[in-house]
Amino acid sequence: MKRKLLITLLMAFSASLYSQQAKIGRANKSYENFAYIDAIKTYERIVAKGYKSADMLKKLGNSYYFNAELEKANKWYQELFTLKEDIEPEYYFRYSQTLKAMRDYEKSDKMLDAFNAKSSNDSRGKLYEKNKDYLKVIETNSGRFQVVDAGINSGFSEYGAALFGNKLIFTSSRNPEGPLSIQRWSNQAYTGLYEAVINDKGELQSPKRFAISIDTKFNESSPAFTKDSTTIYFTRNNFNKGKVQKDKTNAILLKIYKAKITKDGKFSDVTELPFTSNDYSTAHPVLSPDEKTMYFTSNMPGSLGQSDLYKVAISSDGSFGKPINLGNKINTEGKETFPFLSDENELYFSSDGHPGLGGLDVFVSKLSHDGSFGEVMNVGKPVNSPIDDFAFYINTKTRNGFFSSNREGGKGYDDIYKFKEVKILPTEHLLLGLITSETTGEILLGVKLTVYDEKMNKIKEIYSTKEGYILGGLKGGEKYYVRAELNDYTTIELPVAMHKDGSKTELPIAMEKTVIPVKVGDDLAKVFKIKIIYFDLNKADIRPDAALDLAKIVDVMKENPKMRIDVRSHTDSRYFRKPNQALSDKRAKTTIAWMKAQGIQANRLTGRGYGEMQPVNKCKDGVPCTEDEYQLNRRSEFIIKAL
Repeated sequence: MKRKLLITLLMAFSASLYSQQAKIGRANKSYENFAYIDAIKTYERIVAKGYKSADMLKKLGNSYYFNAELEKANKWYQELFTLKEDIEPEYYFRYSQTLKAMRDYEKSDKMLDAFNAKSSNDSRGKLYEKNKDYLKVIETNSGRFQVVDAGINSGFSEYGAALFGNKLIFTSSRNPEGPLSIQRWSNQAYTGLYEAVINDKGELQSPKRFAISIDTKFNESSPAFTKDSTTIYFTRNNFNKGKVQKDKTNAILLKIYKAKITKDGKFSDVTELPFTSNDYSTAHPVLSPDEKTMYFTSNMPGSLGQSDLYKVAISSDGSFGKPINLGNKINTEGKETFPFLSDENELYFSSDGHPGLGGLDVFVSKLSHDGSFGEVMNVGKPVNSPIDDFAFYINTKTRNGFFSSNREGGKGYDDIYKFKEVKILPTEHLLLGLITSETTGEILLGVKLTVYDEKMNKIKEIYSTKEGYILGGLKGGEKYYVRAELNDYTTIELPVAMHKDGSKTELPIAMEKTVIPVKVGDDLAKVFKIKIIYFDLNKADIRPDAALDLAKIVDVMKENPKMRIDVRSHTDSRYFRKPNQALSDKRAKTTIAWMKAQGIQANRLTGRGYGEMQPVNKCKDGVPCTEDEYQLNRRSEFIIKAL
């Protein structure tokens, strides 16, 4: 009887196990076909019965994550990390994003630290490591917008905004027409284009369908119009003229289409753009103010991440050039999407790869005349939130605009908000100042200014005018070195730290005439106000900042061909005297060798090391000192021996 009961129980267990495996198989198939809503329902029923694995928890978390339901994804990623299994680095990043959605930034930062350690070449980790005070920076940038509901949202999804005459054209999934119009990805209806008239008060009237003739049974979204209102560009699933195209995985991807607009407002000649493909997506087109360039989103081959921003030239005959990736200043291994270029040459876009509050945040970067992009800046709250914020548009004349978000308190899956920018966010940090004579105070013209970064890499070079100088394209919070050169004046090099919270950092420069009497025995570095050539602890290498100063000494010696110099190198008092003596000798030899390599004859240079025997302060054996005090003794001197 017991054996029969045992067999019955085993059969029941096997049948149950087979049933669960079959359900998991069906859920996996739904997941692989991007039917995330169906996959979620099955996975959650299985987990509720006590069956779970790392693979299932990943897919459950992903199903919510890819649908931008970050708080729900957080639950399953959290369970995933309790299993203490070896987890791919990408899940550390995704978990950190969902923690931001829960406003747990402390734990999110810990996950990002781990992500960066496990994926050291990923730009998202590098950006976080370089900007660990990102929350403080975002707070500084916040409070610049007054945000309200746009007044056109429904219980469904609304997003995107483009102006067409006196109308706002946007994307919506309202008015689903039967079960076949529901997407298995999100359980939302396929989207179409809608219009809302803007009245004299700037208010949006009741929406209605727009351009029904280009609507299909699939998604249409994110329109862009030419200024003459004769052409519309828009995003649509890969479906045209009644024919659907799929990629190798049987997915219907996105393409950018173009249509003509007739004088009576009708649409015709719908064609896909030539750089689209069945094998990758292109979406969310916008035109530059001069309409010579289109910016768009794609995951085409060559992309850095899940989706990148691209640009493509539009010729006068309407043909298109070759798409160009905007590069790693803008794009990351994450998701960059929904570009918008203002008539002030500011590129707004959304990203989950740059440091933000969570999900997609809106960022801005200044486009320079040479085509390069400036610092990427988070536009702050209240435009950005812990969830997805995207599709930013601004009228720079009125400082009014729209953006989309799935934040708490909305009416639907995504909602459109309108805003007024009350304080402009500086998108380009400027360094400026006057250059004057230290003696007379007069403004000096034609001064050559060279800017170096912290590693002494040359950044840019300009010449001063009667208004002084203005240097743009620098990064807020970064340290630079500015070198000023002018005939008959002593070359001067000054460090400067750019402000984080403003666009202007002032650095006035006073230069001194080079007609300075010198005599044998003077220290050339002191006479010409050249910084002491410092060395790192226990090292004799010429540091980049030291090389810049040594170049000045070489320049003085070339201007005075009879001058001979004695190089005297020193150490601090730490470690033992004998090794310190050897180290200082090595530093003197390294310095002399560097100067000889720059063209100074060997017979004009002598030198030796003095170890720790000639400190410039109290820091002798047994006397406690700070690192800065010790540093003053790790030096080289340049004593004039003959003129």
